[in-house]
Amino acid sequence: MNTFFKVFFASLLALVVFTIIGFFVLAGVLSGITAGDDVKTGNRAVLVLDLSQNYPEIATPNPLSGFNDGENYDLPSISDVIRLIQKSKSDSAVKGIYINCGGNANGFGNNNELRQALVDFRKSSKFVYAYGDVISQNAYHVASVADRLYCNPHGGLDWSGFVMQMAYLKGTLQKLEIEPQIFYAGKFKSATEPFRETKMTEPNRVQVTELLGDLYSEFLQQVSASRKIDTAELRRFAVQNTIRFPNDALKNRLVDGLKYDDEVRNEIRTKLNIGATEKINFVSISKYAEAVSLRKAAPDKIAVIYAAGNIIDGKGDRSNIGGDTYRNLIRKARMDKSIKAIVLRVNSGGGSALASENIWRELVLAKKDKPIVVSFGDVAASGGYYISAPANVIFAQPNTITGSIGVFSVVPNMQKFFNNKLGITFDAVKTAPDADAGTVVQPLTPSQQRFFQESVDSIYRTFKTRVAEGRNMSMEMVDSIGQGRVWSGKRALGLGLVDKLGGLQDALAAAAALAKLK
Repeated sequence: MNTFFKVFFASLLALVVFTIIGFFVLAGVLSGITAGDDVKTGNRAVLVLDLSQNYPEIATPNPLSGFNDGENYDLPSISDVIRLIQKSKSDSAVKGIYINCGGNANGFGNNNELRQALVDFRKSSKFVYAYGDVISQNAYHVASVADRLYCNPHGGLDWSGFVMQMAYLKGTLQKLEIEPQIFYAGKFKSATEPFRETKMTEPNRVQVTELLGDLYSEFLQQVSASRKIDTAELRRFAVQNTIRFPNDALKNRLVDGLKYDDEVRNEIRTKLNIGATEKINFVSISKYAEAVSLRKAAPDKIAVIYAAGNIIDGKGDRSNIGGDTYRNLIRKARMDKSIKAIVLRVNSGGGSALASENIWRELVLAKKDKPIVVSFGDVAASGGYYISAPANVIFAQPNTITGSIGVFSVVPNMQKFFNNKLGITFDAVKTAPDADAGTVVQPLTPSQQRFFQESVDSIYRTFKTRVAEGRNMSMEMVDSIGQGRVWSGKRALGLGLVDKLGGLQDALAAAAALAKLK
């Protein structure tokens, strides 16, 4: 019953209001990158990092393979991209990295991991060049680590500051005569606000202001470290709208020069000591993944389980986290004696409470036999945090979005919509008073409303208990930092919601240490 009205309401709203697009990718177990015998990097290679590419949490097959004239290599995962950058640091065939700027579809957390890998790469004697026709702030966050950063003289660099904008559907639903019956626990739990408000509530404005401020401050601090520009000056550029044209970016030291693509290529040729007409051996990340192997054979293993997307009941598919599927994955890793530790990579904003509980339960059982380490990506909130709570150690990026310890449920009353807009009426015969609760074609009775709110409150108590047990906190402490409130990874560290700042490679190292693996 609960599943029916959730799916029905979501489907109908998508048709009559607008389409809500999720930004999470896929889930699975990392098996490593295999070497391709027919793919070679050649000598004096320049690794190309395309920031316009949204790197998923697990490698994705190229759907156009064999049907186009371009590259047919699979798209590597974000963790593979980072490991490939690390590998290229010691690969004598790779002389440098070329960052192709522009738009950047990756989130704050994953961008931070990319950036740190590039910072480490720069410790070698190899070069890092970056170029973009139009450079977004998200792309600039990563590209600012480059030795030389160039912008098209007639392009642009966005330096307008960060914004979080939300659409509110209360007025639309009123016009459609759809009444969302909302139940929630946590004054900051804002997921239902678009259905019940016309603007941000004050608690939500407080948390969004703080979160956005944290993300922006982290961005400015990292750019400041790379470009040697004071954060106050960087902030002033946005406030005063200083960076309007490419020349402004150059004058204020945000870029090293204004050049066309061919001019940047000629400079790279000089770095490579090759002729002006000689072709540069650019190697994409995808091609490089096919050319090298990152897999190491070892009798003792660390299982890396990727949990990305919405948490749902049942098996799910590659785009979400199916409770049954992940329970079985963790159970398999738990019972495999050759697996000495489990690393769970989480990139999820939550979902089903029951599926989250089932995954949590299996991780608790696994923790009795082997260490559990969690690595947060861009987002690990609500159910994404729920499943992480039992871990021995939790890693987050400073700009990971996490927390949201709270619960909500929505039961739409669409009776007037069907009656007045579509001319559809309903009638029923039932064997018990509440047999039709949640059928979306009539309002809930007062007793049914009490039941839904009591259910939400009960789940919230369980959620807080899971966090209190896993993080060794009192229930009062969990409630004070819970209430559905989201936090940046850096602030979550201070609150005790995470243990360390770092990425997946840090989590793997911690798991190996806990399992006493070499």
